[in-house]
Amino acid sequence: MSKEPFSEVIYSKNVIEFATVANEYCSFIEAVDQFQRKSFITKVQKLFPLLYLKAVLLPVPDIEMSDDAPEKYVTEEDYNFILHKLEEKFGQFDAYHEVFDPSIQYSVDPLEASISENITDIYQDLKDFILSYRIGTLEVMNDALWECRNNFEQFWGQRLVNGLRALHNLVYGDSDLEETEDTVE
Repeated sequence: MSKEPFSEVIYSKNVIEFATVANEYCSFIEAVDQFQRKSFITKVQKLFPLLYLKAVLLPVPDIEMSDDAPEKYVTEEDYNFILHKLEEKFGQFDAYHEVFDPSIQYSVDPLEASISENITDIYQDLKDFILSYRIGTLEVMNDALWECRNNFEQFWGQRLVNGLRALHNLVYGDSDLEETEDTVE
């Protein structure tokens, strides 16, 4: 069985569908102020599994085509801006106890994690991928795909499933997610 040429991999159905969902996710996160807390949380709860599925279906490029790492577009300021907006939106519901972290496997103290940080970490990788993919150059698109898929396996895929667990608890738990004028300020 022959390997797909690079151009067929980066333009494959699964990559196009992933890019579409990634773009939807980034656009939604950037518009966080336009949604009430409960509506925002339930939408993220729906986007996370879809994003996970689309990432799992990504083909694996054989190699990185360039010696240079794909360009990073999300600056530290961009990251912090998005993170701050998300922390404001989640408010008191942002923190959750992390139960799946190999570094605390035998610890008696729980590790606290942040849904906002998980969402922002995923956003950062996806936004960098989308902006690189839009360049339309075979080499850049291939390397952006390679890096995004690798980062999914090594980093943000786990953050996504951990965050989904916390989101599930918020949506189906007994938390009152409605915002009042006091919580918006």
